Amino acid sequence: MLEIRGLTRRFAGPGGRTVLDGAELTVEGGTIVAIVGESGAGKSTLLNLIAALDLPDQGQVLLDGVAVSALDEAARTAWRRAQLGFIFQAFHVLPHLNLRQNVALPLWLLGGDPAAHAASADRMLARVGLAGRERSWPSELSGGELQRVAIARALVHRPRLVLADEPTGNLDPARAGQTLALLRAQIVEAGAIGLLVTHSWDAARTADRIVRLADGRLQDLD
Repeated sequence: MLEIRGLTRRFAGPGGRTVLDGAELTVEGGTIVAIVGESGAGKSTLLNLIAALDLPDQGQVLLDGVAVSALDEAARTAWRRAQLGFIFQAFHVLPHLNLRQNVALPLWLLGGDPAAHAASADRMLARVGLAGRERSWPSELSGGELQRVAIARALVHRPRLVLADEPTGNLDPARAGQTLALLRAQIVEAGAIGLLVTHSWDAARTADRIVRLADGRLQDLD
């Protein structure tokens, strides 16, 4: 279970403002929540806090009872490696690594048997429709294929929490629909928690819940 309790984040200095003001959210495993809101509402700030890349001024982020924001820096880094999968709009697939190496990267960071990690990466590539492309280079792939690699990399280590920041922003409608269906299937199968930040209502409607971030608070939409 993901719990966001009273999350507050203020930015100081000229023009500083309160971006999050006591935000609350609870999400069960196997659930995908879409987060919508106007540009500048604080969606990226919220994701950074949930991912423990930034720290709140008040409040807590808890995953399965662990207060992530209370961990020290080393423990937060270890938590992210083990528990978090992040999918970016710009893919961030590393050009100097082939597809197998890109997908295996989270496993390498956790340590263990490189051969087993390569096999896990190959299985995940097959699940996202890229079997036989393990030794291909990112430059050889289309945008839709690169997004599949990003999904495979985010899920290969079976994280408890998957954060997706505009994952279909660079895709045409047909590829966007395929990508969202794939992402949903993998998250639900793993019993993970998915948070999808998007400006697309079509994307948001694929989630189990839609919440709006406005005036620093999160509110479910009917």
